[in-house]
Amino acid sequence: MEKEMYDVTIIGGGPIGLFAAFYGGMRQLKVKIIESLPQLGGQLTALYPEKYIYDVAGFPKVKAQDMVDQLVIQAEQFNPTVVLNQTVENLVKVNDEYFQIVSDKEIHYSKTVLITAGNGAFKPRKLNHENAKMYEGKNLHYFINDLEYFAKKEICILGGGDSAVDWALMMEPIAKKVNIIHRRDKFRAHEASVKNMEDSAINVFTTCNIVDINGNEDRIHSISIKKDNDEIVQLELDELITNYGFVSSLGPIKEWGLEFSKNSIVVDSKMRTNIEGVYSAGDIVTFDGKVKLIATGFSDAATAISSIKTYVDPKSRQQPQHSTTLFEKIKI
Repeated sequence: MEKEMYDVTIIGGGPIGLFAAFYGGMRQLKVKIIESLPQLGGQLTALYPEKYIYDVAGFPKVKAQDMVDQLVIQAEQFNPTVVLNQTVENLVKVNDEYFQIVSDKEIHYSKTVLITAGNGAFKPRKLNHENAKMYEGKNLHYFINDLEYFAKKEICILGGGDSAVDWALMMEPIAKKVNIIHRRDKFRAHEASVKNMEDSAINVFTTCNIVDINGNEDRIHSISIKKDNDEIVQLELDELITNYGFVSSLGPIKEWGLEFSKNSIVVDSKMRTNIEGVYSAGDIVTFDGKVKLIATGFSDAATAISSIKTYVDPKSRQQPQHSTTLFEKIKI
């Protein structure tokens, strides 16, 4: 049985992978995306769908899920093949001509590979309490997919980073009460966000540690926190959200023979890795002057796709025409 060959297979269906798929269509490449999660969007969809993003050019603010939805629509104009719920385990270069991309379910075939896997696979840092696990999937949350679910409820949020503060600010207008508990005296979130939180109706508890979870077998009813003066305070709640950050792992990618520096793939100015035919873009890469933002990741993706175009078709140009001219030619 003949296997279908693609010009480029993108490993990672987050925002950078989606934009790369669109731009691959613009450069008239045959594109496939392989994503380990059951949906496109990467961490934005899985972890922060209701959070606002403020540092994408042209958008004063945009919800993460809304941005992902628009990126999907943009990419789908060129009908890339999308494979979900598959983890790529190995890359095998065959006769210096093409790659076998071995997933946990099948083998894919491609002339080039573009890795846009962000920070790799991720999982939340869990609440360290002997009874925490029994409340997961009930009213102990590590992910938030539906903001309205928390409307008119008493919420306790654990954490001091951007995620914890952002969720507190987003819930404050709709929740009955919002408490945020941080073990240190200063928050690690952006200064402007912390100032907005301090000016809001959110109850802020610093230098406090959670010491107990109180509830029955079905739900947590309250938590006990200890202040730095050893005073114990009990906070009643309807929902408990833990934002202690996430642990990410590049997993099998580290075994593919790529050059790494501080857990990032080393690329050159054309987004080429040390393996000919393998490119990378976004937060997973490093080069001199690299800034890890979604905005700069889009630029990486366009550069990588243009480099891939010249690799697949040496007669083509690295520098494409303007998008308006190019898009009109393709659509005609």
